[in-house]
Amino acid sequence: MDFITPTEKATIEQRIAALIANRPVISQRIAEARALGDLKENGDYHAAREQQGMEEAEIRRLQDRLSTVSVIDEHKTTDVVFLGSTVRLKEVETDDVDLYRLVGEASASPPADYTEVTSTSPMGEALMKARKGEVVRVNTPRGVKRFEILDIQ
Repeated sequence: MDFITPTEKATIEQRIAALIANRPVISQRIAEARALGDLKENGDYHAAREQQGMEEAEIRRLQDRLSTVSVIDEHKTTDVVFLGSTVRLKEVETDDVDLYRLVGEASASPPADYTEVTSTSPMGEALMKARKGEVVRVNTPRGVKRFEILDIQ
């Protein structure tokens, strides 16, 4: 099961609405390109049809995703890591400290002040329901990494 915050749900719904609102624009582009004549060598027509197909597939993908996700209220506790929590972690082996935010779906343009971690990723699964002071183990392609939870916001 996939979990998202209400904010993430609203973002997905806005994306769907924008894609649906763009349908008439693409249909108009297709009609204009079709009016130019020969469709075999009409690059504008083929580009518009390709864009139409990609956007329709994206609408279906997002609608399917919304039908299977659970929306969870962003938990405002600083005791336990939940979806929406921002966590300051120290990598045990290197003492590097970084800021991570547990999200349901990564943003198209994530902010620079923290790293987004999806709840279904190995890091997200390790962090979910962990507490301040705990050391979590994360299986990465390069082996197991351990992180100490310094702070939860």
